Amino acid sequence: MLQIAVTGKPNVGKSSLFSAATLSEAEIANYPFTTIDANKAIAYITADCPCKELELTCNPRTSKCVDGTRYIPVELIDVAGLVPGAHEGKGLGNQFLDDLRQAKALIHVIDASGSTDIEGTPCEAGSHNPLDDVNFLQDEVTMWMYSILERNWPRLIRKVMSEHLNFAKVIADQLSGTGVMVEDVIEAERIMNDEYDKWEKEDIVRFLSRLLELSKPIIIVANKIDAPTAEENIRRLKEKYPLVIPASAQSELALVNAHKAGLIKYNSGEDHFEIIDEDKLSAKQRQALEYIDENVLKKYGSTGIQEALNKAVYELLGQIAVYPVEDEHKFSDHKGNVLPDALLIPKGSTPRDMAYCIHTDIGDGFTHAIDARKNMRIASDQELKQGDIISIISNK
Repeated sequence: MLQIAVTGKPNVGKSSLFSAATLSEAEIANYPFTTIDANKAIAYITADCPCKELELTCNPRTSKCVDGTRYIPVELIDVAGLVPGAHEGKGLGNQFLDDLRQAKALIHVIDASGSTDIEGTPCEAGSHNPLDDVNFLQDEVTMWMYSILERNWPRLIRKVMSEHLNFAKVIADQLSGTGVMVEDVIEAERIMNDEYDKWEKEDIVRFLSRLLELSKPIIIVANKIDAPTAEENIRRLKEKYPLVIPASAQSELALVNAHKAGLIKYNSGEDHFEIIDEDKLSAKQRQALEYIDENVLKKYGSTGIQEALNKAVYELLGQIAVYPVEDEHKFSDHKGNVLPDALLIPKGSTPRDMAYCIHTDIGDGFTHAIDARKNMRIASDQELKQGDIISIISNK
């Protein structure tokens, strides 16, 4: 299952986002280091379920379907707040950087209202520039990777140069605990020269900064959008960074809890909610819902939480959702479950790749695949598309 880390400095709404996205009960409080241990829970990205198009009633096993929207599980890791110098052990230090190791992408939550300083301490709204927080996280994670390499760099490079070893493989092995792949190192190396023994600290840092972009891409979630000071900051963030999602984690949490309590009908990611029974709402609850509707949903189109999750998986990580079935005529598995699974695979994957994603044995025994919609055999090297329904034929 894909792992995505929710990170950033303390007190910016990470735990609220985590709780809203996973319906869990992460502790929420207005002081740094609320999250002491990395919390892990299941969140969901969304995709159009083929059930509506095919006029079927689906029976999901590892996902769920609501009104034709398939909710596909991913694992979120709520990482406690970073502070400047974390890679040197400041704040709660490397403990939290270590929590990022296996994450494939980072959701960087920042306070768009500018009401928390660089260390996450509350300050006057608008007095802190949230653009400073973006670079701070990237710098901390880059320097964490640098601290891993620094210890052995001279010895490693001497070995690479004298024994004519593959630089990318040697570096990937050293950073194996961080989730870095050989392919990431090869790509990052393109911006550098191959005179490794002449690289200075700034060269290594530049290389690692590019490696971070490739191995752990970052999406910025500009939280607290309902604050008056947020709008201008969001505009400035979007001018400088390619992927910024305006969000209100507290609004999403309120809506999700109201839905769970049976007060409203709401699906995450929508631009509206429906009040089920006006009489059940207290005056305070009604006022809060009106505030969210006016200052978040109507203004920004959603709370941003679902959009952030979807973009992290589909855009940052380049995944697509496909639907494996065994019976291409009934769109079911061998137990009769209709459209039982939604499988996330890398964009550009072929049916053979998909077979290996399901199980190594199925991949090893792959013979051919069938497009269930067209009831046609397809080439083993055909590129699959979002929403494809595929039957894999294997002799194992």
